[in-house]
Amino acid sequence: METTQANGLERSLNLTIPLNQLQEEVAKRLKHLSKTAKMQGFRPGKVPLSILEKQYGGQLHQEALGDLAQNQFFMAIKENNFKVAGYPSFDANPDHKEESTIGLVARFEVFPDITIGNLKEVTINRPVTEVTDADIDRTLDILRKQRVSYTIVDRQAQNDDQVVIDFKGFIGDEPFQGGEADNYQLVLGQNQFLPDFEANVIGMKQGESKSFDLTFPEDYQATNLAGKTVRFDVKVHEVKEPVLPPVDEEFARSVGIQDGDVSKLRAEMKKNLEREVKNRIKSQVKDQVMQALLDKTLIDVPQFSLSQEVQRLRQNTLADLESRTGKKQSLDLPDSLFVDQAKRRVSLGLILGEIINSQSISSKPEQVRALIEEMASAYEQPDEIVRWYYQQKDRLQEAETVVLEDNVVEWVCAQVNTVDAPTSFEDLVGKQ
Repeated sequence: METTQANGLERSLNLTIPLNQLQEEVAKRLKHLSKTAKMQGFRPGKVPLSILEKQYGGQLHQEALGDLAQNQFFMAIKENNFKVAGYPSFDANPDHKEESTIGLVARFEVFPDITIGNLKEVTINRPVTEVTDADIDRTLDILRKQRVSYTIVDRQAQNDDQVVIDFKGFIGDEPFQGGEADNYQLVLGQNQFLPDFEANVIGMKQGESKSFDLTFPEDYQATNLAGKTVRFDVKVHEVKEPVLPPVDEEFARSVGIQDGDVSKLRAEMKKNLEREVKNRIKSQVKDQVMQALLDKTLIDVPQFSLSQEVQRLRQNTLADLESRTGKKQSLDLPDSLFVDQAKRRVSLGLILGEIINSQSISSKPEQVRALIEEMASAYEQPDEIVRWYYQQKDRLQEAETVVLEDNVVEWVCAQVNTVDAPTSFEDLVGKQ
């Protein structure tokens, strides 16, 4: 059997099916069919072969030819050690001349040979971050702001105040839809409204009324207002300043510390922040490793694998939209939206697979258990979460995949130059 290379990863294989072998296979199938065939005017199993052949011969011929071609194809790829991506297509061979055989051409793709470049040329920056008391204080302030209350004050409104207002918007002298509300509670400085609106409310006092013009941005989501200048009439009923709860026993209890011990609260928060730091460092190092592998590896992506991944990403996007909107989506999302991401994912999958195979990397049961227990520790009932993972094979496989990828990252980090990079908590996790 002759194999030829077409473009890139495409291959073609010439197959030859002997006619006598095909005829024998068709006869065998026809005989098997005759034992159970039912046809009007004949008892079951008594339909003459000549009638069955006339009725089903064409179908049986195609099925037999397809099976013989597939058998010959799979024998050939085994002999040639081809790593086939996807499914072959079979077509008649236009150059085949021999009358005693049928010539077919099997067209298929193979997975690429992967050679990873010199990883010693790569530098990975590993963040080094310590959780400080100031980081704990900032996180406590976030929790306090989530529990903020407001008290009425007799002064001009300023940023962070809550104002209770009536407002009405006009285009010319006509009110516009959605531009009116009574007793609306607006917290200034949180960008709930357009900046120019809030800027005009800042400085107003209880009982004060004001009219002002503002222009909506050209790209404003409500197209009937985009780029238009409107007038707002605003009346302030109340100005309230924020009051943050003190970090005391009552506050500690409100965030889950049953005995109200503030020192326990701070210790628990430090533990949570350190877990967040660990996860962020792990994520950043992994991102750098994956990018380095892509940069150091020239790889052709099989079109079959790329198409499959594009389809999967499209389905995931539609499912996500459905979950967000509660409506079934029928959007025609073009392949171009997903091709780049799909190519990256398929490429990384092939590269990681090569490293796993060549370096005999595996996920050990104790590593999987440790990962599951670590993830479960973030929940109130960690033992239940651990059991939940081990109850279904699919969930356990997800954890095994994470461990496998972590082991690959660890192997790559041992090959590259890894530099510790002192990083503040805020720079690592982002300002909150």
